[in-house]
Amino acid sequence: MKELKREIELVVLSDIHLGTYGCHAKELASYLKSIKPEILVLNGDIIDIWQFKKSYWPKSHMKVIKHIINLAAKGTRVYYVTGNHDETFRRFVGAELGNITICNQLELILDSKRAWFFHGDVFDVVIQNSKWLAIVGSVSYDLLIRVNHIVNKVSKLFGKGKVSLSKKIKDNVKSAVKYINNFEETAAHVALQKGFEYIVCGHIHHAEKRLITITDEGSILYLNSGDWVENLTALEYNNKEWEIYQHEEEKQADNVDDIDVLTELDNKQIFNLMLKDFSN
Repeated sequence: MKELKREIELVVLSDIHLGTYGCHAKELASYLKSIKPEILVLNGDIIDIWQFKKSYWPKSHMKVIKHIINLAAKGTRVYYVTGNHDETFRRFVGAELGNITICNQLELILDSKRAWFFHGDVFDVVIQNSKWLAIVGSVSYDLLIRVNHIVNKVSKLFGKGKVSLSKKIKDNVKSAVKYINNFEETAAHVALQKGFEYIVCGHIHHAEKRLITITDEGSILYLNSGDWVENLTALEYNNKEWEIYQHEEEKQADNVDDIDVLTELDNKQIFNLMLKDFSN
């Protein structure tokens, strides 16, 4: 008996970082298998090309790609909004692969309200002025996640709960907290000037839903989909309401490999199909 999928009007995912050790691809495949969205917005840093290595591309990471293609094949409109870690795809902006479209930013009208989707790296001073420093930071972050994984394994052996080293650093370093606040308010300020009611970002790996008021300009609902490295979060829009979805690491589908479409294609064939379409 097939498990019923949750029907959702719109789902936003970002900062998956496929191709890195920290990516929770199995959990994401489980989530993708459980939903049936009308629209899926992939809001940047889906494939981590900065750290991509031929020697590390697990089957679980390819399964995420297959699940996304499967959703598109069954009618879901998929928008791939480019981020800084997958900026290579910006050369393909405007390209379409069936129901999948690549873009740098996206505007949607949701129940008569304008929503603006973009990754958010444009507001990152480090990315704009010292890309090399951002790449070093990214590699260091991935290493920290790997160390954190070992720490949690040891912690589990002693019957203790999980800890997030990066979250502890972010929560206790004032400059990190200030960076997040500045990012959110800058994004809100620009969106208000452009006349949007919603602004939907990724980039900072911090899931959020809050109303931001800018003096003399008004208020806007700021949303961030978080990530699938630490937080395992997504944004879901249904019946005029936004919610942050939190995936529990232990709650995985029994058969995340059960894909109805494209299961007969291997990884190389799928990549070749994608590249063929983009080059046309």
